[in-house]
Amino acid sequence: MTSPDKNGGRLKRTADRLFAPLLAGATFRSRLIASVGILLCVAFTGVVSAWLYNHTTHYAFLIAPVGASAILLFVVPSSPMAQPWAIIGGNTISALVGVLVYQFVKEPLLAAGLAVALSVLAMSLARAMHPPGGAIALTAVIGGHTITEAGFLFPFAPVALDSTIVVLFGIAFHKLLRRPYPHTTPVINQHQTQDTPTQMRGGPTSADIDAALSEMQESFDITRGDLEVLLRQIEMQTVMRNNASGKAGPDCASIMSRHVVSVKAADIDDYARSLLLKHNIRSLPVVDEANKLLGTVGLRELLKGKGAVETLMIVPPVAHPQDPALSLLPVLTNGRSHAVIITDADNKVVGLISQTDLLAALARLVQSALSVEKTL
Repeated sequence: MTSPDKNGGRLKRTADRLFAPLLAGATFRSRLIASVGILLCVAFTGVVSAWLYNHTTHYAFLIAPVGASAILLFVVPSSPMAQPWAIIGGNTISALVGVLVYQFVKEPLLAAGLAVALSVLAMSLARAMHPPGGAIALTAVIGGHTITEAGFLFPFAPVALDSTIVVLFGIAFHKLLRRPYPHTTPVINQHQTQDTPTQMRGGPTSADIDAALSEMQESFDITRGDLEVLLRQIEMQTVMRNNASGKAGPDCASIMSRHVVSVKAADIDDYARSLLLKHNIRSLPVVDEANKLLGTVGLRELLKGKGAVETLMIVPPVAHPQDPALSLLPVLTNGRSHAVIITDADNKVVGLISQTDLLAALARLVQSALSVEKTL
């Protein structure tokens, strides 16, 4: 029978997969403030635009993508896509692209696709990537008679005008709340020289970050400068957490793998071997029905015989979550042990630390120590 805790954990994991990724740093208070800002911004833009157009009703003085621009500006104001040039330039350039495509491509479906695709290319070249720009390019093609009749006036009024009003309102709103906008990387050299700021020395360089991003082959909605600052803060928080307890380095709970692949004593050797190969691991904890540790079995043991795992398993090295991770160094460098099983007070398996886990922890510890030394 499945326990409520297990059901709850399964539901949480399912929800995390369905609604991922979560926006880092998001809080209910920040979203509430953003919603108020969006409400006031869109309403203000509509009122000002209507006044400038002398309350004419035959022309669209408030375009729909303004709402999308406002979301970016108030929800993620630090995003490169939410900066003033991205909003004004991206929207205006996309509108120009859409009008040009409409003038020369008469097939509606082809024109719609070309307008959005070319607007992305144009925004990229102008360093003004702004997702609502794609919607504006599409609007220029399929927005109806009123918009298409405006021709090359459309990119400037209402698009550029509305975008400018949104940006100016956003600047005023964020300034009122004492929030930095337009966003700048919050790290400067306090000595007003060309040297790299002290807290940035010895850590990841721009070249390191470029190389990592190239390896990952993905785009991230954060500037390189912000990424460097974030990495520095993470390193500092890690050092502070590890030193808070007075221990020299992290404890086992901080670095252990928690999703431990295991086998039962009655499982046959072929099944254990298949798990080792599938997960590319060296050893498997052998547990009973209550998940209590009985032993371990690895490829070395499986080569010695066949049959049930309980006839092949050996006594493993064991540690507890609160033990210093560095205390495992003698065990994991003895040439025999590839992993240490982490158990709780009831001898239940709660984690596993491999040689790779410990090596990575040591590398972080050395890097953190060097970073602290550089700042002193």
